[in-house]
Amino acid sequence: MASGAHRDATPFPPDGKNPDEQRPDRSAPGVPKPCALCGGSGLRVIVREDGAQFAAECSCQIARKAELRLRRARIPARYAHCELENFETRFHGADGTLTKALTAARHIADSFRVEQDGRGLLLTGGIGVGKTHLAVGLLRALIEQKGAVGLFCDYRELLKEIQHSYNPQVAATELGILRPIFEAEVLVLDELGAVRPTDWVWDTVAHVLNTRYNHQRVTIITTNYPNDPPALATNDAGEHSPRKAAARAAREETLGDRIGERMRSRLQQMCIPVWMQGRDFRQRVSSGFSVGF
Repeated sequence: MASGAHRDATPFPPDGKNPDEQRPDRSAPGVPKPCALCGGSGLRVIVREDGAQFAAECSCQIARKAELRLRRARIPARYAHCELENFETRFHGADGTLTKALTAARHIADSFRVEQDGRGLLLTGGIGVGKTHLAVGLLRALIEQKGAVGLFCDYRELLKEIQHSYNPQVAATELGILRPIFEAEVLVLDELGAVRPTDWVWDTVAHVLNTRYNHQRVTIITTNYPNDPPALATNDAGEHSPRKAAARAAREETLGDRIGERMRSRLQQMCIPVWMQGRDFRQRVSSGFSVGF
């Protein structure tokens, strides 16, 4: 009897837990059920017309990987809803530039990895016209539909993180912060030019843009500043006169003022410039319109 009892004993693992009790009950509430297509294996058997069979990744795994890439893209919660499909261009009073901008974004999405020049978008325009919505919508499309590895980066926060890394008590390094920016297959750089320019800011911008340009990586940029040369740039003979200086100071700052003309010129090679015009959506919402940008 003793030997028989020994043979019938359940061989529990060292932790003493019954392995059967550790298996999730698929019928219990909250426990995800296995995929109806692959049974949870992650692979499907595909049968060709000639009868040959081969294994292919199941759509459930493709969707899971896309969701993981989206989480790693660091899209802010405020813009998590933004897609190309819900970018509104037909509301009352909508400017035609919004339709052109959406068309340009869809062209980038459709031609990704087909046209290998790495060109992105430079979205310029006033506050609240939908630049960030469109940029995030394009980023999502490339991640979900093309399998791209993407990243959202706020220009102001990036510079703060780099400056913070100079503190000797901080473990982060400048290279460690910049490496994901350099290596992302698709990068959204939001609010370019929002930080007052200094030599250090210009050098940092040049480092980021030149690295991505040289590696032909798609960069999607938003900025509130007009895509024009520096307002102070002029070839007038009397450019240093007090009258001329006062006139230039009164002009609106441009993207060239904020990042330098050399880098603004580089952007014309890296990106398709798109001007977006319209009323601030926040004012439209407060006036009774419902448009999510």
